[in-house]
Order: sequence, then structure tokens, then C-alpha cells
Amino acid sequence: MENQSRFPQPGTRLVHIGRQPIFDASGDIAGYELLFRGNTSAVEAGRRDAYATSQVLVNAFTEFGLDEVVGDRMCFINLTREFLTGDLILPFGPENVVLEVLETVEVDDAVVAGVSNLVAAGYRIALDDFVWKSGHERLLPLASYVKLDLPSADEAELPGQLAFFRSFPGVEIVAEGLETVEHLALCDRYGIELRQGFVLSRPQVMTAACITPFKLRRLELLGALSAAEADIDYVVSIISSDPALTMRVLRASNSAAVGTIRRVSSIRQAVVMLGLAHIRRWAMLMVVDDVAEATEAQLTDALMRARLCQNLAPRFEVDPDAAFVAGLVTAVADLLGITASSLVNHLPLTGDISAALTRGTGRLGRMLRVVDAYEHGDLALMGATPAGNDLTGAVMDAMRWSTQTVSATHADEGPRGRRQAVAVS
Repeated sequence: MENQSRFPQPGTRLVHIGRQPIFDASGDIAGYELLFRGNTSAVEAGRRDAYATSQVLVNAFTEFGLDEVVGDRMCFINLTREFLTGDLILPFGPENVVLEVLETVEVDDAVVAGVSNLVAAGYRIALDDFVWKSGHERLLPLASYVKLDLPSADEAELPGQLAFFRSFPGVEIVAEGLETVEHLALCDRYGIELRQGFVLSRPQVMTAACITPFKLRRLELLGALSAAEADIDYVVSIISSDPALTMRVLRASNSAAVGTIRRVSSIRQAVVMLGLAHIRRWAMLMVVDDVAEATEAQLTDALMRARLCQNLAPRFEVDPDAAFVAGLVTAVADLLGITASSLVNHLPLTGDISAALTRGTGRLGRMLRVVDAYEHGDLALMGATPAGNDLTGAVMDAMRWSTQTVSATHADEGPRGRRQAVAVS
């Protein structure tokens, strides 16, 4: 993720997050503090308001995935008053997460009540950059961690302060702002459990490409249509929320309605008239063409991979529709320059498809590896699988189908080469 280009692929945008390790006394990484960063070169957070917190939460939990950012270690996240009081809801559970109460938060009855509710729900609390007589003492009975700016501390008072913190059951001390070996020596002298600062590690800026919001709606439609029993209300809600999607469905359905008595006048009517199976086939094309902004050759290659997966599905005893979706998602990810697992976070895919795309497990994951092997000419891997070395028939069908499908969808092009309507039978 860190090595992604500064220039995103078409259909994507770059998101950033800062990550600074927190070490234990033996020098092992115990956790990470996640920090807002607006770009790859930002040294400081720039802002620590509700917007910054929201961006960190969204990026960490949806764009990167928390496993990729912190693994199985603790994740310290700064929270502003709005999140502590419950005015803004946390979109994640308490596992592996430590909520930091910023020193700028005024601790009043509403904050104490909100933090009490969070602790009761299983969240752990850290008091960030603890300042004496600031009102934050009220939260000490609820805290699991106290973060102390060690370079600013009065060393003469330090033993008494540490003893006071440790009088609260379960509280651990995090010495932050450490910049010199002398600061580390102080941590050792007083047995401070956790340490954070530039002398140990500076924050790293992680960067990932993520799909833009409107493009994401196309992928959500693909995910909704991939379900064994697609929810028509959900499909209609996705289409209705995107003007471009709405226009395409209406055009496609009105085209299909030529010669009938009644034309389509609503999204629901359009979906019913076309049928979910028809919309599913049409949506596959739209996802690759619109989301990835693919050329005709790229669109053909992407559909060929999806069709090849569908053709090979019986050999691996997997559902052909699931195989088609999995193959198409990997193709879209390649075109966008991102991992297939990063798309899974945004799609309501079934468990077997998600597992295949994120971990390569199951029969479906095995099948995807075979398709990769074919594309890279790895005949040894192909021969050791149910697919065998003879893929001629499956490949020729995939080539023929993808070429014909793309040609059909470009039959009605405008003056700038972009098609005006999509109608796939």
C-alpha cells in the first residue's frame, strides 16, 4: 500500500493515513496510533477535529482494512467530543481498538456519561497527553491507558504521578513524545510499560487507491446482483441513488420495450421489465466500462477472464455465476491498479466469493489461481488442478463471447466514441 503511485488510476482516488508504532519495554510493537494525514508528505496531522477523526476511521476500516493497517495489534484512535458523547456513532466494535480522549476535550458530565457507555460496551479508553487539573482526572477510573508527555513532565514529581495513575486498576502508562535515549532511560528507570516517539519510530504515511463514491455504486450493484436471491428493493435503491445509473437502466429498458404497448416510467418497472438476469449481464459490462474507464481491448480482456472463470466453474464444482463475478472483480481491480481484496470491503459478496478474493481459499480461490496461471503461462500449475492443461475450448468460447458482447454494446456509439445505450441480450 505504501508504494502506490501518487497519481491514481482512472476511477480511483488516493487516501492516506498516518501510523506511528507504540512499543513495549522489550522493544516489540504493541500497537499503532492512527493519525490523520491529508497527503503523502504531511509530517503533522494538520487538523484534529471531527472531520480528521472521521477520515481516519473511514480510511482505516473501509479503504485499507484494519487487518492490513495494524494486524492483530492494538489500534489507538483519537476521538473528538462528538464521538465520545455519542452524537457521532462509532462504526466498529471494541476488538483491538483503544479510544483516545484528546487533551483538548472538555470533560463535563456529558463526556463522562458517554465514555462510561463506551467502556460498558467493551471499548478501552486512553487519556491522551494527560494534563493535571484539566478535568481529565474524572476519567481515570474508566481508563485503560494514560498517555504522558514525558519530555514535558517534571522529573521530581514523576514518581508520585506514576504511582497515582497505577493506583487505578488495570491502567498502563504510555510515555509519548520520546525524542532522545535519555527519555528511554527514564522509561526504563520507572518501569513505564509502553513507549512512543520519534526516537523509536516516526509516523509512516500509508497510501492506498480507493474507488470514487459514484463508481462505487456500480460495484455495489454488481454485488447486489451476485446474490443467489437478489433483493429487488435493494437493486432499485442502488440504481435510484445514481443519476447515471438511472438513465442507463431506463434507456436499456425502454429500448427493450420497443413494440410493446407500455413504455417504462419508473426504475422498478425498468428492473421488472428487463429482469434481474438481464440487468446482471448488463451490469457486468457497465462495471468494467464505467468504473475502470476501460478501452475496448481492456473491456474485452476483462470479460474474457470472467467468462473463462464461468466456463471452468463446473470442473472445480463451484457456482458458475459466482465464478463469473469473482473473475470480473479481479479484472476490475487490475484495471484500477488496486487489490481485489480492497474491493471486497465495498461489496455485499457471499462468503465463498469474499474468501476466494481476499485469501485465495476454497474451490473458487483455487480456480482463480488456475486462471492466473493460464494468463502467466504456468502450465505446471494448471496441469496439477482439475482444469488440466487443455483449456482450448473454454478459452475459445470466452474469447468469442467477450468479443461479441463488447461489439454489441458499442453498436450505438456517439460522436465521441462512447456508447449511448446498453442493451445486452
